Amino acid sequence: MMTVGSQVKTCYASIKNIEATLGILANQTNEVDARNAYRETQEMITEIKNDLEKQVLTLAREEPQYNQ
Repeated sequence: MMTVGSQVKTCYASIKNIEATLGILANQTNEVDARNAYRETQEMITEIKNDLEKQVLTLAREEPQYNQ
């Protein structure tokens, strides 16, 4: 069974992958509308990733039982 901390870390890693993939897709497409959509979505994902990173740090600091 995964701890809360490990679940949050797994989610954070997934979000980082999504962010990177959107950047790759934006760079690979020649269609302006698609590129803008990928970049816009990437910006939203970056905000979520930053918030999630704060949660990872908070869990590690305040709840050491979840830091496994």
